[in-house]
Amino acid sequence: MIRFFSPICLCLLSLFVALASAEDIHPDPALSLWYDKPANFTVRTTEDGGYYKTLIDQAVLIGNGRLGAMVQGRVDQELLRLSENTLWTGGVNPDGDYKKNMGRFQRLGDLAIDLAGPQSPEQYRRSLDLSDALAAVSYTANGVTYRREYFASYPDQIMAVRFTASRPGSYSGTISYTDGHERISRYAKNRITAAGGLPNGLRYETQILVLNEGGSQKVSGEPLEEKIQFSQCDSLTILIAARTNYVMDASKRFLTPENPHERVSKDLDAAAAQPYEALEATHIADYRRLFDRFSIDLGPSSEAQRALPTDLRCKRAVIDHDPEFERLACQYGRYLVISTSRPGGVASNGQGLWNDSNCPVFGARYTNDQAPTEMDYWSVEPTNLAECHQPLLDLIRSQIPAWKSDTQTAAELKTVSGAFTTRGWETRGNHNIMGGQSHWWNKGGNAWYLHHFWEHYAFSNDTEYLRTVVYPMLKEVCEYWEDHLQPRPDGRLIVPDMKYSPEHGPFDVDGCSYCQELVWDLFTNYLEACDTLGVDQSYRAKVASLRAKLLVPGIGSWGQLLEWQTEMKDFAPRSEREAMENAKEGHIDSPQNGHRHSSHLLAVYPLRQISYEKTPELAAAAKVSVIARSRGQGSIGISFIHRTAIFARLYEPELAYGEIHKFFKEATPNFMSFALYDAAPALPGAIAEMLLQSHQKELHLLPALPKAWPTGNVKGLRARGGYQVDETWKDGALSSATIHNIAGHAITVRYAGKTTQVDLPPGATVTLDADLKIKN
Repeated sequence: MIRFFSPICLCLLSLFVALASAEDIHPDPALSLWYDKPANFTVRTTEDGGYYKTLIDQAVLIGNGRLGAMVQGRVDQELLRLSENTLWTGGVNPDGDYKKNMGRFQRLGDLAIDLAGPQSPEQYRRSLDLSDALAAVSYTANGVTYRREYFASYPDQIMAVRFTASRPGSYSGTISYTDGHERISRYAKNRITAAGGLPNGLRYETQILVLNEGGSQKVSGEPLEEKIQFSQCDSLTILIAARTNYVMDASKRFLTPENPHERVSKDLDAAAAQPYEALEATHIADYRRLFDRFSIDLGPSSEAQRALPTDLRCKRAVIDHDPEFERLACQYGRYLVISTSRPGGVASNGQGLWNDSNCPVFGARYTNDQAPTEMDYWSVEPTNLAECHQPLLDLIRSQIPAWKSDTQTAAELKTVSGAFTTRGWETRGNHNIMGGQSHWWNKGGNAWYLHHFWEHYAFSNDTEYLRTVVYPMLKEVCEYWEDHLQPRPDGRLIVPDMKYSPEHGPFDVDGCSYCQELVWDLFTNYLEACDTLGVDQSYRAKVASLRAKLLVPGIGSWGQLLEWQTEMKDFAPRSEREAMENAKEGHIDSPQNGHRHSSHLLAVYPLRQISYEKTPELAAAAKVSVIARSRGQGSIGISFIHRTAIFARLYEPELAYGEIHKFFKEATPNFMSFALYDAAPALPGAIAEMLLQSHQKELHLLPALPKAWPTGNVKGLRARGGYQVDETWKDGALSSATIHNIAGHAITVRYAGKTTQVDLPPGATVTLDADLKIKN
């Protein structure tokens, strides 16, 4: 008897614990994306001239950092397009031919639930509640209210779908699964299984379990055309699990010999042993542990604005000021970060986590030559999602052995002395998760990626992490640049032979500002690491000398920050691509050139070489450049978000705010940007930069507050040095700032030309008023 009741007792206990931990969880209606119609397909072309129909621009997106789904939400058929973020072709480069091993992110498959019954619904609503990470579809027909819920659980590593109705016996229809690589789906009782393999040795498996309450279900259909048929069910619960045999370990060539079947079965069976309510409550509690750390209030919107579906509201927000929508967009970016990047998984790729094509746009590759991959992570530290940074850091570390091997055999990366590289590593402009790379060498890409390790340390102030992880990597890449920097006749050091200023201008030039700024950032971080740890003073002196000799960006004839060593007044195109860009954008280095990227302004944001306080002339030149770029017609989502943050660093709040509206104007219904995922998750980081800056070793309160946000508050902003800050403002001026010392030391606080010193023990808190005096 004890053995018989034990599993039941465990289920009840898990339900009680989950419900208790999720107590008082109530969705915030202002934090909901919603639409009054299902998602439509759009047509995309592939790089090889083919095409496919995609939902990625319009679907509601759910994910647990590894598994993702696009929810279409049709009444007659629900279509879930599934993805698993380690499902990649390509691999390590055993023979130096990097192109053929790059591969692409692959689709997992389509789950279709065909429903019998009314086709003319009323009160249709498709939604995503950000406060609990629950998607939903609801409508009424013939007096019956139908509801579907969807979520992707990180703790249980499954996705769940729940169909309920206000009248018993309302659900009849069929369920089928189509594997993304045309593998056979096997149906047994209430379970669908599809397993397959890719040419690179990757194995994968998907399992789907259908649980009905009331009514019946059975497998029906001819062999190879089976479906699960359900009839007159009160409700349906569908659980989805999938895995591959990928492992983040270059020594194993990123694959384990195990078949994923056992782990998938374990995931699904463990979830099925719990009540749906327990799964949901556990999911919500886990999600809110991250999401609720940060909140923002930018003022109220009107009832008429709240009544608009999200897609229409986004377009209207450009015309009519809608602060609650801006809050929604900010928090949606954080939702995407949590959904795509969780500890234990790989980093979000060029489509985040979602994919419905085996030839997705740009292969969904990790592109690091200008910003996209990095942009996915610009929000994680300042908006209190540091754990979500870990997948990118883990992925980079896992790829370095393969990148190092490629670097050491690359003729293009010989040292200044003409020898092959023996110290350090470099990256190409694109890579996958299995050591494969493509595109030309992104000189400075190593420093670009190490900037993320430094930021992860800077916000936490974890000196043990600095000592054991960050410092050795910084030193190794400093040694690489010691070997590769080329001296000019005047003694200045430059990065030689960069292909272009991503993604702009002439090929094969020396000393473009993009590269110079990245190496400066690397050296600066190394010097600070040495000082913090008190180590390696002899090599510190050498790196300090190298940094002092680095070429610094110059100022051009119209007051701009130079993108190259010299002003490109008479740039003669040397390729068809260069000629095309020249014709489209006009003069390569003129006020009329509004290129989509601002690569030479990385020194303003997210790096820290240029500021009004330390380099006022260069900051003024950077302002001239970014204003010129902002007038361009070829901008895309990532252009607007990068410029938002640049303008914030230059204390131009109205220009920063204007770039956010430009992003809204071109965003798709679910905030994707021309199939580029990167802009939406970067937006919260840009907004955070308008409200708090800490890159100059001080807490600068409300440095770029626009007139559109006269009254509001923000809670849970993280700052470099180990601080957390809450701010409240009214009538455009600071009311109070609460500073929590998480793990920091004494620090300067700045606001409106005033400064004060705050010296708190770790764990202590102080609240300051507008005059930076302690409030009682």
